[in-house]
Amino acid sequence: MSPTLADEIRGRLGELSPAERKVARVLLAGYPAAVFETVATIAERASVSAPTVLRCASRLGYRGFPDLQAALRAELDARNASPITLYTAAETSKHERKAPQDAAATQLGERSSLVRQAVAQTFDEVAAHEFEDAVGLLADPRRRVHVAGGRFTHLMAEYLGLHLMQFRDQVDFLPHKDVERTSFLTQLARRDVTVLFDYRRYEADKTLIAELARERGGKVVVFTDPWLSPAAAHADVVFITQVSSDSPYDSLVPALAVVEALVAAVLDRIGGDGHKRMKEAERVARRTGLL
Repeated sequence: MSPTLADEIRGRLGELSPAERKVARVLLAGYPAAVFETVATIAERASVSAPTVLRCASRLGYRGFPDLQAALRAELDARNASPITLYTAAETSKHERKAPQDAAATQLGERSSLVRQAVAQTFDEVAAHEFEDAVGLLADPRRRVHVAGGRFTHLMAEYLGLHLMQFRDQVDFLPHKDVERTSFLTQLARRDVTVLFDYRRYEADKTLIAELARERGGKVVVFTDPWLSPAAAHADVVFITQVSSDSPYDSLVPALAVVEALVAAVLDRIGGDGHKRMKEAERVARRTGLL
């Protein structure tokens, strides 16, 4: 996964002159929209000259400001990629490669390598303090936990929520019906933790839910891809998981791996109370014929 333009700018701030850093901060503060402003507008906002804006682009490694803007357009195209566009790209890549003699074995090996690399990179990039913060929030018995996902990622949300339900109370899913959802969102409170899964193409309601949760004083945990869901702007904890795949669909395997690590850590933190809750749930399930 290539770094975003914003990552590149942050990484090279130390190489810029004081005036060029003003330009960089203007770009980052309004990212990504600010990058598409005119040179004159950016110069005015940064209180520098137009040539300084051009020098900043050059110092960042681009031939000029239009080249920098083109890089961002390419990044946004990737951010908003759909399965259809990814399918077209994958098919083009296949045709450009020469088919090996044992194509099936080669494809299996390549896919296995890609998945392992994506999972390893995801775990390497998860910040230990953010993981610890998420464990603390989800293990706190005083907090209600709400979980929601998207078109495909509702599967990740359900997987997390169903596990948490086995060893702690007050875990629920965002309702689908309008009246129920409105009532649910109206009741968001300061002691609530809202966990959202939002991957490209992002869903506007996830950002609004995150915003509402923060306005009520609650905590927000967001699982997203390297291009970052807009909901991440309102999150206390952000888990960025790789989605590399050779199919038209983003891989959720790295996200699942992080969810499983989180579940294990939360159960470990809750300890004996969690074990007691699991035994009681199993006793009720057996008595009612659900197990």
